[in-house]
Amino acid sequence: MKTHLSIVWLSGLLLFQSCSSKEEQKEAIPDDAQPVAVILAIPQYVFQHHVVQVAGVLASSEEARLGFKTGGVIREINAREGQAVRKGQVLATLDLTEINAQRSQAQLGFQKAERDYKRVQNLVKDTAGTLEQLENARTAYELAQQQASVAEFNQAYSRIISPLNGTVTRKFFNEGELVGPGSPVLWISSSQSDSWVLQAGVTDRDWASLAVGDQAEVYLDAYPRKKLKGKVSQLAQAADPVTRLYQVEVRVVPEKEKLAPGLFGRVHIQTSGASRYLSIPVEALLEGQGNEGFVFVEEQGKAVKRKVSVGPLQGETVLIEGGIDSLHRVIVAGAAFLREGATLDIQPVH
Repeated sequence: MKTHLSIVWLSGLLLFQSCSSKEEQKEAIPDDAQPVAVILAIPQYVFQHHVVQVAGVLASSEEARLGFKTGGVIREINAREGQAVRKGQVLATLDLTEINAQRSQAQLGFQKAERDYKRVQNLVKDTAGTLEQLENARTAYELAQQQASVAEFNQAYSRIISPLNGTVTRKFFNEGELVGPGSPVLWISSSQSDSWVLQAGVTDRDWASLAVGDQAEVYLDAYPRKKLKGKVSQLAQAADPVTRLYQVEVRVVPEKEKLAPGLFGRVHIQTSGASRYLSIPVEALLEGQGNEGFVFVEEQGKAVKRKVSVGPLQGETVLIEGGIDSLHRVIVAGAAFLREGATLDIQPVH
């Protein structure tokens, strides 16, 4: 009886091992051996104008930060923030008590040096003076003359005169305050309609594709439904050392809008040069993130995964900047079920 049970148990064990071996053999068959039905597409070269989109701040291309040549106490300011001013208008003056005294001192010194020089000249003519005395007197005379010119110049620049027609954007000091030489007192922006520019920072890649004269569309937050025309008027030739961006100026052409420095806006710049891309169906793009993605291409009946640089979307197609060429056939239908090296069953396009 025990021998019979042992034989039955051994037969069952062999049967189980046989079934397990068949299952293992079945699992050992690689999936790559099972062809995956796919549809292919051939990339096509297209030429596309690049559109640079950046945000920036409105400013005037003609601005002036005005200050006094010398320091002193501000006697009068004839302008306030937001006030329109005209070219040649006196905007501020210093208290001239000290400056006038310095000019008078310089003039008196010049008059004395002039008298001394003439006296020495007469002495030399009468052989009572030496050539050295004459040279020293002439040097003192010329030095006093220059000092008088400096004092006169400082007196003339003890007031601020507007160099342009514009608007007072900022006022940094008030009457009665002590201001240092060259410190900005007033900030003037031109009010001419052709002086408005939108200043923005662009990356090196966008900078390389831009050129002076490129057309642009400007959208200001102050006028959200209004599209203003513009064009690139200036490109920086060096990056900002802090932001590492290149500044671009887009001259804005307003119609009847009231503009002011500091308005925030966005600009869409149409580059003049066209770039060459490969166009593929958007279904072929996998795992897209930012400017990168993946596609499967067919090589000798196998699926090969390729990393690509993604450009703009155009309806049902996407533009590819690099990673494949026109000789590759990209997989459209069935790409989601593929893995590297899978065998392909290429289906005709209906």
